[in-house]
Amino acid sequence: MTRVVVTGGSGKAGRAVVRELVEHGDQVLSVDLVRAPESPAEQIVADVTDLAQTVEVLRGADAVVHLAAIPAPGLHPDEVTFRVNTLSTYNVFTAAPTLGLRRVVWASSETILGLPFERAAPAYAPLDEDAPPLPESSYALSKLVSEEMARQFNRWNGVPYAGLRFSNIMEPHDYERFPSFWEDPRARRWNLWGYVDARDVAQSCRLALHGDIAGAEVFVVAAADTVMDRPSRELLAEVFPDVPVRGEVGEFETLLSIAKARRVLGYEPAYSWRDAIAPRHTRRST
Repeated sequence: MTRVVVTGGSGKAGRAVVRELVEHGDQVLSVDLVRAPESPAEQIVADVTDLAQTVEVLRGADAVVHLAAIPAPGLHPDEVTFRVNTLSTYNVFTAAPTLGLRRVVWASSETILGLPFERAAPAYAPLDEDAPPLPESSYALSKLVSEEMARQFNRWNGVPYAGLRFSNIMEPHDYERFPSFWEDPRARRWNLWGYVDARDVAQSCRLALHGDIAGAEVFVVAAADTVMDRPSRELLAEVFPDVPVRGEVGEFETLLSIAKARRVLGYEPAYSWRDAIAPRHTRRST
């Protein structure tokens, strides 16, 4: 049994991660500013932008999954978003090795890749971790700064830091909205039509927590397919005709490459909107 602290454990991703870890035998402490209505884990209210509180909630843990953050751009003033996200991450990153934790898993973001692709088109598709970072918001910049913090903290202390660049996180009830995307392919061009089920987010956190990882690594985490019921190459040809396509792309395959997460973590998305609602076309990517 691993003693794991999940910060942001009451959020959309956090609730799924807490359930996943408990179901797989970990001892979990959920930390957030508010309590979840129902949780299979012990919960504590704390603010990880405060270093003293961060140290106290991490004391005695073996590892941390750090999800606490302002979760998207535009929810708060830019300065608040940047400050809260970088400060909370710094506190977790510095407290973990001080207390002897063996692993730090944390939420980075797909936005680092240049979302919403208004200033510049994607460098290529499918986009992967080798694409140049192009943060277009204070939120994305906070995540990029945190990735660099992870590299430097790992260099100082040797603790593995695994950053997960989550795509747009969805819960099952969100799939009801997907048909509204289908008529206009530009409506979801901003993240190459990507998404990820919260339950697959939880899977990726568990794998990053227990996998064989050294150094400071980042992984794109997305669903295996897109939100659209049209072939991925067709979408690119219409909306991003000048973006080069690298390698083979399956019919409805994600354009946010999860090849590294598959190879290193053993990540394999288990959930798709296509299993919940019927597309206009019944074909499904393999």
